[in-house]
Parts: sequence; structure tokens; C-alpha cells
Amino acid sequence: MLHAECYPQEERSLPFPERWPRTSKFALSACAAAVAELVTFPLDLTKTRLQIQGEAAVCRYGPAAGRAVPYRGMLRTAAGIIQEEGLLKLWQGATPAVYRHIVYSGVRMVTYEHIRDSVLGRAEDESFPLWRSVVGGMSAGAIGQFFASPTDLVKVQMQMEGKRRLEGKPLRFRGVHHAFVKILSEGGIRGLWAGWVPNVQRAALVNMGDICTYSSVKVSEAMLIYTNMFFLQIVFFIDSVCSGLVAAILGTPADVVKTRIMNQPRDKQGRGLLYKSSADCLIQAIQGEGFMSLYKGFLPTWMRMGFLRCVKSLILPDAECLQFPLTLLGTEVGVLCRRH
Repeated sequence: MLHAECYPQEERSLPFPERWPRTSKFALSACAAAVAELVTFPLDLTKTRLQIQGEAAVCRYGPAAGRAVPYRGMLRTAAGIIQEEGLLKLWQGATPAVYRHIVYSGVRMVTYEHIRDSVLGRAEDESFPLWRSVVGGMSAGAIGQFFASPTDLVKVQMQMEGKRRLEGKPLRFRGVHHAFVKILSEGGIRGLWAGWVPNVQRAALVNMGDICTYSSVKVSEAMLIYTNMFFLQIVFFIDSVCSGLVAAILGTPADVVKTRIMNQPRDKQGRGLLYKSSADCLIQAIQGEGFMSLYKGFLPTWMRMGFLRCVKSLILPDAECLQFPLTLLGTEVGVLCRRH
């Protein structure tokens, strides 16, 4: 009885990450994702503008095309946004982007751990095979992106507001809350999930690329425990560049389709006027602009994915001092935070 009475007191004396591990992981992931998103958001805005430029379906639509904007590369597009719209417009749409990362990162993390522990299960030696990591990662990414898709829709449309102003078109939204309300009133619940199919496909492919790259550039447990933090961050940087490249190659075509479907004009019932489906958007892009149009915005996409992982790696190691586990390929490795 004495032991039973003392146990709750002992549990309350444990650090918060040990008492509420999943809640702590969710909070940490959300904070890291929010910081990384704000740091890299100008690249995301530039990527979205590049994916929309030269859209063949808009040119055929006629009046919706408005005043044509000459095609520009990544640097000239970013410089043009600063010159024509102002420096702060590089962060237009950042608020729904942060919302999106909080939802996506949290749901993906919780879903992956559930799939790993309860659905797929570990091997007899407590390891987690690569194929199970790929299946779990793709499934968790797809589920997380599905729940976050409405925030992605608002983000994409707000990112294009500056271009609409330059083309002489009326602005669609006054802010994030107005955007959600307007989309919901015009298209209903279904309207909030416009473009969710390529969005989910992109998330699954990006997660597959991440996990497969980690399997090639992964760090051994001994290296994580006995190597100083400076070298560990260099390893994370190399891994970020490699995983970002693979993820960008796999995910950019679906991302282009997603952006165009989300940004297309709609009728009073919320139906798209340019594309009937993801397949229709894909076919129109290839026929009207060529296959490489599916890789518009590839460079800022790659840079952003790499920077996202670098920023998170700079944030997360400090949290490892709270005895947070570092998850690599589904294996939780306790990191000893020693600085030499």
C-alpha cells in the first residue's frame, strides 16, 4: 500500500517529457516546424509563383489570364516580389503555413508511432525493417497531409494575392479567417479539401524519399552517442541536402498539380473552371508546356526542404538534452548530449 501511494508522487516528480512523451513530442515538433517554416517561407512563396507562371490552361481560359507576367527564375522572381510588392510580402501566407505544419507534423508523428507499434509491429529483435518504415512513413504522411490540406489551400491562395493585385484582379481575401470562411461558404466542407489528392500523393512520396535516403545516409547509434555535437550537425546537414534532393525529385510534380488545382478560379458552386481533376491538370501541363513543366519551382523546393531539415536539426539537438529520443528509421535512439 505504501508503495502504491508513493508511486503517483514519484510519477509527478518525473520531467514533463517522461510523463507525457507524445504530448511533449507533439509540442516540440510543432515549435520546430513553425520556426523552420518562417525561416524558409520566402522559398516556398517563390516556388508557388514559379509553379503558376506560364500555366497553359490559364492562357486558354481567356479573360482569367489577365496581364501576362514574364517568366523569371528563382532569384529574379524573389527580387521582383520585393520590388513590386515589398519585402514583407515574401511572408504573405505564412500564418496558414504555420497552421499547416502544426497539424501535419503532429498528426504524422502520432500516426507513425501508432502504425509502427500497433499495426506493423517490430521484428523479434525489436528492430524496425526498412520496408515497414517506408509503409508507415508514407501512410502517416498521407494521413497528416489530408488533415492539413485546408490550411495548404488557404496558404496557396494567399500566396497568389500579390500577383493578382499586379494583374489588376480583385483580392479574394482580407485575411486568414476570412479566407477559411469564404471558401467554406462558397464550396462547403468539400471546398476546403480542393486539391487534396495530389497533396496527399506529394506527402507520401516526400516521406518515402526521406526514409529511403535516411537508410543510406543514416548515423549509427554509437556515432550518435560518442560523437560531439558539431560533427553530428555536419552529418545532419549532409543528410538534409541528400534527403531534400530525393524528396524534391519525387514530390515536385504532384506539388505543381496541387498548386494549380488549389489556385484555379471556381464557379459559384466551388467547382474548378480550369481542371476537372488531378489527372486532367497533369495532362494539360504536359501537353501545353512540356514534361519539364512538372518541375517548375524545383530549385526553391529542394533548397527549402534541405533548409527545413537543417533548421530542425539545430533546434532538436538542444531538446535531446531533455532525454527526447531521436527517431531514425523507426528506431528510437537515446542521444547523450555531451559537448566536447
